[in-house]
Amino acid sequence: MSILILVAAILLLLFLTLNKVSPFIALLLVTIGVGLAYGLSFPVVMKSIQNGIGDLLGSMALILCLGAMQGRLLEKSGVATVISRYLMEKFGQRYLQWAVLLMGFLVGIPLFYNAGFVILVPFVFTIAASAGVPLLYVAMPMAASLSVTHGFLPPHPGPIGLAAIFKASVGKTMLYGLIVAVPVVWMAGILFGKRFRRSTVMAQSSLSPELEQNLPSASLSIFIALLPVLLIAIPAACLGLFKDSPFATGFLSAIGDPVMALILTTATSGYFLAIRRGMSVSDLMGHYTKAIESVAMILMVIAAGGAFKEVLTVSGVAKEVAGIISGNAFPPLIAGWLVAAGIRVMIGSATIAGLTTAGIIAPLVQSSGIMPELMVLSVGAGSLFCSHVNDTGFWMFKEYFGITVKQTLMSWTIMETIVSIAGLVMVLLLSTLV
Repeated sequence: MSILILVAAILLLLFLTLNKVSPFIALLLVTIGVGLAYGLSFPVVMKSIQNGIGDLLGSMALILCLGAMQGRLLEKSGVATVISRYLMEKFGQRYLQWAVLLMGFLVGIPLFYNAGFVILVPFVFTIAASAGVPLLYVAMPMAASLSVTHGFLPPHPGPIGLAAIFKASVGKTMLYGLIVAVPVVWMAGILFGKRFRRSTVMAQSSLSPELEQNLPSASLSIFIALLPVLLIAIPAACLGLFKDSPFATGFLSAIGDPVMALILTTATSGYFLAIRRGMSVSDLMGHYTKAIESVAMILMVIAAGGAFKEVLTVSGVAKEVAGIISGNAFPPLIAGWLVAAGIRVMIGSATIAGLTTAGIIAPLVQSSGIMPELMVLSVGAGSLFCSHVNDTGFWMFKEYFGITVKQTLMSWTIMETIVSIAGLVMVLLLSTLV
């Protein structure tokens, strides 16, 4: 009976989102309904919702807001433009796909998926038009890079939320995520992208750069784009070298904390990309305010996912589902991927799929002894599986590149599926080595 209630809840969530109900509202309504259906009293349901929202936002709000502030400054300062042109100059036409892939990776790490996509699409048109190659041949490496960073790497909402729920180290998640991401983005972006070498979809327009005057240097642009990654990953990698020094380990832990890393990155970006280049403090603060406003709904959707997770935990269904999965001899990492993939196909949103899965299998992570960082990556891979018509990313890709639904299914959907399956394979291989 418990499983039927859960399936009905997921189907109801799918129905509401397909009918244009806000994911935040849909998640809250379904959460309340699930709690009552499982026999929880209304006060217990509401208390669980408050606890779930508070616990998740307590660990995520600062990271997401600071990440949004950093992303907006990269967009408005022309850093993305500088990086794309620099890579094109260094790689040349022969390695065009690699240049676009790296551009997507550099821009995709600090930026949310939608922001990175919108920023990079005009550059894809320009590069494809100037090189005389089909549009999708250039677009696939870019889209694969953004998808991989969105699903596997902090500070993106899905990995950060999963790390908080599974109590995983963000630094280790970043390191392992990079190990997984490199071969996955090569398979989905470069190898799969080559099949579009003779596509008839050509670029019909070119980019008219808006930020031609006073652009930052290439070295500064690349440094600023990678700074949050360096501040989070390097201290995590160096902690073992200084384990006998309390001061060194304390300093490295402080610098590598995601919030502190993004505070330092935002301050550095604000100075070098804004104040030093003549932007007033009031204009800079205006950009930061708009960035926080843009991430508000993302925060609330994630918070509602945390509430759903808490109600599933309090009701006991999470343990029951975890028991069924473990009872059927699914290895924990495969179980996490399967649940996330199933919810992704039904719901569409990768973030909601990941967070909903986390609520279901969190007890399994604790009882199995599996590394929580690997479970973050496995669930993240599952949450990207088979994007289709119920996913906003599907329609963004279709509309921006002016292709048909069939072409989108044969390009975007297959690319996302490759990322998901290859990601699981890489996580399983990594689990044998760490």
